Parts: sequence; structure tokens; C-alpha cells
Amino acid sequence: MNQQDLQFIGGARRSGSGAPLSITAPATGAVIATGAGANAADAAAAVAAARDAFGDWAGRTPGARSDLMHEWARVLRERSGELAAVESVNAGKPIRLAGEFDVAGTIDNTAFFAGAARQLEGKAAAEYSGDHTSSIRREPLGVIGSIAPWNYPLQMAAWKILPAVAAGNTVVLKPSELTPLSTLLFAEAGTAAGLPPGVINVLTGTGVAAGQPLVEHPAVAMVSFTGSTAVGKRVAAAAAGAVKRVHLELGGKAPFVVFDDADPEAAARGAVAGALINAGQDCTAATRAYVQRPLFEEFVGRVAELMDRVTLGPVEDPGTDMGPLISRAHREKVHGMVERARESGAKVVRGGRIPAWTPAAGAYYEPTLITGAAQDSEIVQREIFGPVLVVLPFDTDDEAIALANDTDYGLAASAWSRDVFRTQRASRDIRAGCVWINDHIPIVSEMPHGGYKSSGFGKDMSAYAFEEYTNIKHVMSDITGAARKPWHDVIFQAE
Repeated sequence: MNQQDLQFIGGARRSGSGAPLSITAPATGAVIATGAGANAADAAAAVAAARDAFGDWAGRTPGARSDLMHEWARVLRERSGELAAVESVNAGKPIRLAGEFDVAGTIDNTAFFAGAARQLEGKAAAEYSGDHTSSIRREPLGVIGSIAPWNYPLQMAAWKILPAVAAGNTVVLKPSELTPLSTLLFAEAGTAAGLPPGVINVLTGTGVAAGQPLVEHPAVAMVSFTGSTAVGKRVAAAAAGAVKRVHLELGGKAPFVVFDDADPEAAARGAVAGALINAGQDCTAATRAYVQRPLFEEFVGRVAELMDRVTLGPVEDPGTDMGPLISRAHREKVHGMVERARESGAKVVRGGRIPAWTPAAGAYYEPTLITGAAQDSEIVQREIFGPVLVVLPFDTDDEAIALANDTDYGLAASAWSRDVFRTQRASRDIRAGCVWINDHIPIVSEMPHGGYKSSGFGKDMSAYAFEEYTNIKHVMSDITGAARKPWHDVIFQAE
């Protein structure tokens, strides 16, 4: 057991003032760290540190902020092995995924925003009225209160912190109390790179004890939340009372649409990778595959074969393909949804079980393939957040689009076809923030991530993220020097 200071406030680790926390490894159930959680007093201290740091940080040139963020990326590269090991154990990720996806993606994102810090753009200055020059200033908001989820602890921390600080804001971030360890290392790396104390602060605690006072603090200018739609609604309601800006990245139920002219092998492999990434604990994971009837049986059979080849095992083993779910409680939730689908008449083609070899306290679950579910059933409509793919047939292209859009969510989707006109129609008509063509899941730092409908609003990653973390100020300067302006005559005509 490892006793740790789980808060990072004003550039240094410190103990919390709240209830004790125990952090466990999902693969084994072993306690890997303990420490005191954050409460309202810690939230107030973190916000105060961020507020004190804001003036200096916002006043630095974009180039100065950029230089420090480039150094931050260098420190992260230097510590990539440690980050991957911690992320793997704490979040239950296979070491291959943690190193090659989570850590590598975070370093790339840091390098991207280091460059983007020097590219905060607005409309070109011009004389739109004829008598004035108008220009746009893009200014930071102040202290950002961010809440990140447990499924991608390191990457979600980066997605929230990086655009905010690149734009000149300071941040207080609350990671999930289940998975704070890599976030604390990320903040320490920023400080080691030279970011001033207070620019980044981390509160480790529960939503009630730490998250709520952070969201409600009067000095927090904006709240950025990633998590479930239900909690997102409560966050938005709390922020609305103080007219705070809100950014929400919420749940997803991504459709995976396979037309009858698709490459069946590519589609099957894409479905398995897209459904099982991070053990399915991904808001963009492929969870609803709609396959045109001529390919349906072939697709189901091939997906089943490929799922049989997926290796579950210890997360530290480079040969492990899929790790555990985040907790046994979450595994019971996933298994309950599978069992209710089975009881309602759906067929569990593969999986639907706890592996026989799994450690008694671990949270592993088999890759699961389901057919025969009803479109309006829970397993099709609600977010599973586990390694479960439901496959349903369709007959016409119109039906495919209608089925793809038939949920409350709209975060991501994919369409599979050799016909460019079909895929372009799908990319236009599917209501989702991202539509992949003949692939599912890849992300790049240069492109935005965010949803439609109950999947939230606002963007992570890319230069579009700056829209969330900056105010737009219009500056209009007279260029005539005249005391009497033509528009004054509308109001009064005195000589």
C-alpha cells in the first residue's frame, strides 16, 4: 500500500482535508494508493491558487506560454514509461494500450497545443463601418473548473487542461477519485517544465465532496465536464445559476453502419477493434452495428471468430489485448444489461460471462456479441460502457440512416462502403460530432471531438477547443478624428 498526497495545489503535492480514499487496481482489486480526499476547503484553496496565478499567466505572450508547453511535452516524453505503467495499473489498461495510445496521444496533444498557443486567431482587422477599424481580441476567461472521467484519466486531463492553459487560463481539475494517479503526474510534469505554481491544480475527491464546491465556486468562470449525461445535466444546472460557461462531453452510443458493398473483412476487424478498445469503456466505442442483410450472417460470423482471438490477461503483459472493467460494480452493471437482453429474447453469440480464470477481486468480462435485440431495447438505446457489440440488420439505405440516428446520443459514428456517394450521404445525415468512413475510433490532435444531442456540446482537441476557453472581444477604433460623427445625427442635430 502506498500512502500519497493526492492533491496538487499551487505547484506542489499536499494532503486533502476530506475523507480517506483507497485507490485500487481493477485487474486485481489490490489497493495501490491511499490518501485523504479533497473537500470544499481544498477546492477553495485550489481556486485561490489558480486565481492568484491567472494575472501573470494570462499576461505572458503566446510565445512564452508556447515555450513552456513544448518543454512540458519533452518532460512527458522523458517520463513516458512511468506514465504508462501508472495508467495501466490504476485504470486497468493493457500496457500496450496505455503506452502506445494514452501516453503517446497525450504527448502529441501537448505538443500540438504548444504550437497552437501562438495561433489564437480572430477576424481580420478592417473598416467595416468605413469610419472605424474593427479588430478582434481573444482573451482568456479566468479560472476553469474541470471534471474528468475514469476511462481515459491521462488523456482526458490533457484534453481539458491543455487548450485552457494555452489560451492563458488557469485550471483546477478534478479527476475521478478512482483514477487520479496519472493526472497528478501530468500536473507535476507541467510544473517541472516551468509552468508557474497555480496554473494547474488537481483535486482528488468525490463529486459531492470536491466536484460540487468546485463547480459552484464564484471565482470559477467556466466548467468543463466529461462524463455521463445524467451527471452532465446536474453540472449544467449548477453552473447555470451563476451564468458560468459550460462545456459538456457526455455519453455516446455510436452506430457502426455496414452497407452491402463494404469490405467485409475490414468491417469485421473495425468492429472488433472499435467495440473492444479500453474494454468498451469509451463514449465513441462501436456499440450498435447495423449491417445490410446480404452481409449480416458473414459479418456476425467473422466478428465472433475475431472476438475468440482476443487475449485477456494481466495488464502488465505486452501480449494482453483487453484488460478489466474499472470495477466489479461496473462489471455487474454491464453483465446485468447483457442478462436483461438475453431474457428479452436477444441471442448472446459470444461472451456474456466473467472469465473463469479472472482473479477473484478483478473486474474482467468477456468480449460479448449480441444479435436479435429490438431497436427500442435497453441494450440498443442505453450506453453499456463495456465490451459488448449488438448487431442488427437493415434493408435500405434510408433505414440505415434512420436507425443510426434513433438514440438520444450523437457523439460518433462510422459508415462502411466502397461507394463514395453512400459514405458521403452517411457523413452528412448521421447526427454525430464525428463520422468515420471505413474506420472507427482514430483521433488526431488537429481535429475536434464533441457531440450532438444528449452527447453534449463544445469541442475538445484542435484549435476549435479555443472557442470554449476564450472570450471574443470586439475593439472598434475611430479613424477620422472628427468630433461630430455622422451617426450622431440620428440622436441629436445640434451644431
